[in-house]
Amino acid sequence: MKKLFLCLAIFSLFISLSAQNFFRAEFSREKDYVILVNPTVGNIEVVDFLLKNGLLDIDTDRVGFVGVYHTSQKYDFSRSADHINTGGLKNFHLHEVRGPLTEDLLYRENPCSDDLRLIFKNSIGVFFFGGEDIPPSVYGEENWYSETSDPGRHFFEVTFLFHLLGSTLNTTFTPLLEEKPDYLVTGFCLGMQTMNVAAGGTLYQDIPAQIYGSYRPETHVLIDRANQHRNNWQKVKEGPGYMSSSLHPVRFTEHGFFGKTVRVPRKLQPLVYSSHHQSLRDVAPCFDVTALSMDGKVVEGIAHVSYPNVFSVQFHPEVSALYEDRALVRFEPDDKPVTLHSMLDKASLKFHRKYWGHITDVIMELAR
Repeated sequence: MKKLFLCLAIFSLFISLSAQNFFRAEFSREKDYVILVNPTVGNIEVVDFLLKNGLLDIDTDRVGFVGVYHTSQKYDFSRSADHINTGGLKNFHLHEVRGPLTEDLLYRENPCSDDLRLIFKNSIGVFFFGGEDIPPSVYGEENWYSETSDPGRHFFEVTFLFHLLGSTLNTTFTPLLEEKPDYLVTGFCLGMQTMNVAAGGTLYQDIPAQIYGSYRPETHVLIDRANQHRNNWQKVKEGPGYMSSSLHPVRFTEHGFFGKTVRVPRKLQPLVYSSHHQSLRDVAPCFDVTALSMDGKVVEGIAHVSYPNVFSVQFHPEVSALYEDRALVRFEPDDKPVTLHSMLDKASLKFHRKYWGHITDVIMELAR
C-alpha cells in the first residue's frame, strides 16, 4: 500500500511538473492560446469566473489559457498546478520561463528571450494582472514611497512587455508585435503601469503625496471622494467592513478607444473599482491617454498609437464582486454596508460588460 501511495505521489508530481512546461511539450495545435502572466490561484479563479459568467464569452473549444511565470518569482506556482488539476480546469495550463534575469538585462536580449518568442509565437494575446509596486530603479528613480517584496515578478513582466512592445530605452530592438500587429496585450492596474514602464515611461510613486501633497491617512481621506483611488479610512477610524478599494468615476478623453472601439457613450462617467497609490507620470510616447480621473490628474486608461489591440486600464474590471453580490462593505465610517455590486448603477455595470465584450471580440477575431 505504501508503494502504491508513493507511486501515485510521484506520478502526481510528474503531471504537475510537466504541466508547467506547456509550450515545451506536445500541445494541441487545434487551439489558440491566451497568456495569463502571474497565474496565481486567485488570477486563475478570476478568469474562470469571467468565463463561467459570460463576461469573457469565448469558445473554449477554440481558445485555451496558459499561465506564464518566471522561476525567480516567490509565489509557489505548484499551488496553481494543483488548483488546475483538482478543479478539472482542462482549458488552463502552465508554462515556466527559465534563465537568469536581473535588472540590467530587462531592456535587451536576455536568457528569457527565446522562451518569450516561443510563447508569443504560439499565442494570440496576453493579460497582465494587478499587484504590488514596481521597483522604482526599473524606471530610473530612487525608492521614495514604493513597497516591493517580489522583484522577480516585476523584472519578468517588464522584460516580457519590452519584448512585445519595444521601448525608448532601447530603440534598436524590434518589438515582437511587428510580426503580429493585431496581437492582444491588455492589463489592469499594475498591468497598465508595467506597460508604461516597459515602454519607457515613469510613475508617480504615491498619488496622495506627489499629486495632492498629503502624507498621512488622516489627510488622504480629505481628498475629494471622486479622486480617491484606494480607501484609507480603516487607518483613520476603527470599525468593521471597510473596503480597501474605492469606487469612483472616470472620464474619457477625446481619444476614440472607448467611444468608437468599445462603443460606450463618450460622455459617460462610469464608476470603476480601484485599489492603488501609484499612477502613470511620464506616459511613454507609444501610448495615447484614453481615460482620466475626474480632476484629470491620474491616467485611467491608455491605448497604443500603432497596435490596435494594445490597451490597458488603471482600474479593475475583472473583480467578480462587481458582477454579483458578495460581502457587505463600506467606504466611510458612516456609510451603510452594502455590496460592491449594488453600488454600481446600471450604466456603470453596462460599461464593464461592454469592456469585456470588446476583449471577447478581439480574442475571437484572432482565434482561427
